Amino acid sequence: MERFPKPKKTCNDRNCPFHGTLKIRGRILEGVVISDKMDKTVIVRRDYLHYVPKYKRYERRHSHIPAHNPPCINARENDRVIIAECRPISKTVSFVIVQKLEEK
Repeated sequence: MERFPKPKKTCNDRNCPFHGTLKIRGRILEGVVISDKMDKTVIVRRDYLHYVPKYKRYERRHSHIPAHNPPCINARENDRVIIAECRPISKTVSFVIVQKLEEK
């Protein structure tokens, strides 16, 4: 995990990329946390542009990505975060938060 700074807090979560055994591979995305109601899991909204060739314009789209929230990072609603792809942690979760960019 040399790409991302190690959090100041420590945790004993085995699904933490810094203090556990979880390996990072694949895509690295940025988004905003829109829900933190689940235990150790958040929903991240990712906004992007999609090109429509017929009209030669871009349209705004978004996607909701469930991501694991390690206790050492502890992202809350409206926080801007970087998530990275990992092995499937559960049926829907295949991403983990690796950095909190800004808090609100």
